[in-house]
Amino acid sequence: MSLFPRARERARGSAPRTALRSAVAGVALVSALVAGGTAYAAPVPSPSKDWTIEPVRGGGHRVTLRLDEPLPVRDAAPELAVDGVSLGAAQESPDGKTLTLVTTDPRAARATSVQVAWNGEVPTETEAPARKGAPAPAAPKKKKPVPADPATPGKDRVLKTSYDLGDTAVTLSGIGGRPAEIRADVFLPDRPGRRPLVLFLHGRHSACYNPTTRQTSNSQWPCPEGQRPIDSFTGYEGPARVLASHGYAVVSISANGVNATDNPFSEDRGALARGELVMKHLDLLDAATHGKGGEKALIDIFKNRLDMNDIGLMGHSRGGEGVVKAALLNDGRKHPYGIKAVLPLAPTDFARATLPNIPMSVLLPYCDGDVSNQQGQHFYDDTRYADPKERAFMSSLMVMGVNHNFFNTEWTPGVAVAPASDDWSRQTDPVCGNTAPSRLTPAEQYAVGTAYISGFFRLVQGGEKAFLPLFDGSGGTAASAGRAIVHGVARPPASKRLDVATFTTLPDSVKIEGSATGGICAGMNNGSPQSGLPSCATTLTTAQAPSWTPATYGPNVPSTPVLRFFWTDTTGAVRATLPKNARNVSGYDALTFRAALDEGSSSGDLAVTVTDRAGRSATVKVSDVSEALTPFPGTASPLPKTWLRTVRIPLDSLKRVDLKNLLDVRIAGASAAGGAYLADLAFTNADEGRTRTGGLPQVSVESLTVPEGDGPGIATMTLRLSSRAKEPVRVQVQTLASGAAAVVTQAAQEVVIPAGKTSATFQVPVRGDTTPASGPQSYQVVASVPVNAVVGAGFARLVVIDDDDQAA
Repeated sequence: MSLFPRARERARGSAPRTALRSAVAGVALVSALVAGGTAYAAPVPSPSKDWTIEPVRGGGHRVTLRLDEPLPVRDAAPELAVDGVSLGAAQESPDGKTLTLVTTDPRAARATSVQVAWNGEVPTETEAPARKGAPAPAAPKKKKPVPADPATPGKDRVLKTSYDLGDTAVTLSGIGGRPAEIRADVFLPDRPGRRPLVLFLHGRHSACYNPTTRQTSNSQWPCPEGQRPIDSFTGYEGPARVLASHGYAVVSISANGVNATDNPFSEDRGALARGELVMKHLDLLDAATHGKGGEKALIDIFKNRLDMNDIGLMGHSRGGEGVVKAALLNDGRKHPYGIKAVLPLAPTDFARATLPNIPMSVLLPYCDGDVSNQQGQHFYDDTRYADPKERAFMSSLMVMGVNHNFFNTEWTPGVAVAPASDDWSRQTDPVCGNTAPSRLTPAEQYAVGTAYISGFFRLVQGGEKAFLPLFDGSGGTAASAGRAIVHGVARPPASKRLDVATFTTLPDSVKIEGSATGGICAGMNNGSPQSGLPSCATTLTTAQAPSWTPATYGPNVPSTPVLRFFWTDTTGAVRATLPKNARNVSGYDALTFRAALDEGSSSGDLAVTVTDRAGRSATVKVSDVSEALTPFPGTASPLPKTWLRTVRIPLDSLKRVDLKNLLDVRIAGASAAGGAYLADLAFTNADEGRTRTGGLPQVSVESLTVPEGDGPGIATMTLRLSSRAKEPVRVQVQTLASGAAAVVTQAAQEVVIPAGKTSATFQVPVRGDTTPASGPQSYQVVASVPVNAVVGAGFARLVVIDDDDQAA
């Protein structure tokens, strides 16, 4: 069934729905305090009435932008820029018409304009200046179709129904105890028995619209009088029907209540609330399939129909971060459900959580005009080495020619019932504009989404290994994806690989030789000085470097350390020697690593040489087996991207080398000169692995209230584990503060919880003074990127009470 010939009109109440019988209780969350200084002088004169810049106590400025219309509803976090330069994330008012930011950046004092920015950039409808030498789209290397198409319908007839417990059926602590709906479309195979469950969660879109005026709103839930909800949850019917026809039960849930309240009323822009909402649905479905609970209509639909030990989650945009949070919430339960697979689609990743031991595939749209920095790449990069005993595979796919919205028909103009738009705004762009030859049509993009969503869950939950080449970096394609070009990277489980050089460090076994230089870099814009590592991507914008783009709630946390390698002739090389006890690699399929040209190099090639103990060697040029060193297309930020792609060398192509007794692997310049980023050198076997729930402790950061004091002081905070650590647990902790009036400094630090322990403390310096303030100051403290643990309660508050006498 095609969803694209004409717009569908869906009348509310046309499908069977249940009445609200009882509210599901939640835990109220105290509204977050906003850090910032107290104004002490008149505003800086402004040539425009829509913005002001005020000095704040202690130095710095508060920047305020007032909008005539509510801020456009996007999944990315809003920022404020002065004179075209973003100064960081902004606080959004409940009505979406005011943005504020406290900053010590000196540019604020001399600003001549203030604008909304997204992902580090101010949107423009005109073309940005072209970058010289930017390549045109290159013809891809020929790839092999998988033997079966994942989007081909199965034999089961599909039954569609729905359930609706009302707009205020649940309260969620992640949005301060505010209400949200329990509403979903359901697709079931017409056969008896308990079926594997796949749950879909849409992302952040306007919650409501007026069907007469076509105006949208997102500042009130339930919808204001005269408006109706936008049914974003109905937009994934294509993949839902395909999966149901192959025997899966699919539930696509609505999250408008979260969308309308997440920016102003949540600590984390709604990730916790979305995770809670997913878990509320799973609890209702579990009760219904066991014939329990008070919702008879749900029991009628689901009794004996669901296998709650075989669950897959797909989340789009902020929904992608939401399903990752749901999997982590589930992991922390005493009796967790069997979540077997997680697919974040064009996701946000504001807080850098990891998700080890659950098969995961991250889908990134190259022409994403909303989450234009592809920050969801952090899910892959941060999880790679989060558990040295990793049981599951993970992959990340860069899908060329597709935008953020059109995976959902309710976000696609001409198909959606409610107002919708193309999130890519520069329509004359030669790569991503809507008339560019490389840009897919909405129907083509939807077909790609259907193929890869259904293929992933059929691979992981259904064990259909024919679909593994779509996700394992070997370059498999699906016929139904048409002309789409999809680049993939993957990491198999720890038991299916031999790590030769992770390139997160340079141990003694790795040497830089000949006419070459190299070192480990991480992050960008010198945002993580405490790491001791130089920045990567030194000439790129934050929207061009997905692996290194700063996170909203972890701007100083180091990201994705890799080897930055330069050569000036073909003697320049990096050599990695295999350990004496790991020289037999004959049981592996391929030698793999990730690579990308350094942004300062417009071309270049590498040669990979494998040498055995007898001195025999075999050499393969990267350009002969991979497109990793072919620059991505684009002329102006956020394009082109620097994104490390897979280099895969089948071991059966290495003739005359004794694979049972290898000595080393050498990666050398094969062109006169060049530069490249390198990561994850390993011998591998492609395998999807398996899930291990509860295998790692959860780490939480505890809130603290302290007096300010009259001089320098220390706030000692605590990280706590849910169970005793078997291995040392490393956690990155970010303290967020803005403005010179802040009595703490924005910074990140690594905290180690020793093996055998359940907690560790860390210190946050506090700058006390004798000047009375208007009240307590509250700062977010966020735990992220744990190793040998997963995030539990990752957000906390450090509240500093002013103890100076106001009368003085």
